[in-house]
Amino acid sequence: MKRSPGLRTLSSEHHTALVLARRAALAAAGDSGREVAKVWSEVVQRFEAELEPHFHREETLLLPALMKVGEKGIVERTLAEHAQLRSLVHERVRDAESLQLIADLLKAHIRFEERVLFEIAQLRLPEFDLAMPY
Repeated sequence: MKRSPGLRTLSSEHHTALVLARRAALAAAGDSGREVAKVWSEVVQRFEAELEPHFHREETLLLPALMKVGEKGIVERTLAEHAQLRSLVHERVRDAESLQLIADLLKAHIRFEERVLFEIAQLRLPEFDLAMPY
């Protein structure tokens, strides 16, 4: 579905996160411990530089606006998945199995946001704009 102008930036950021999830899944499925370590490093760096700011915008702008219109369930799910991704990225165990877990969760989370969260936001918050305080 075409995204409303207020959600386009968040939606376009999902593409780069999906690329990262695919890269993580491929590294996790491979035989190279060196590649797993390299991709883990990339995941941590890009999480801090790209995903954390993305989560922050959702958590401070979009989710409070959705909470105000009674969308508690999807807000709680989004926050729980953000917390789970943060926890996985900051764990000390950085093996292929945990890299695959991050890849799977990140992909599922993005699909949820695109197919459910943003669809509901467009219906319930037709005038939503990331630049406006809510």
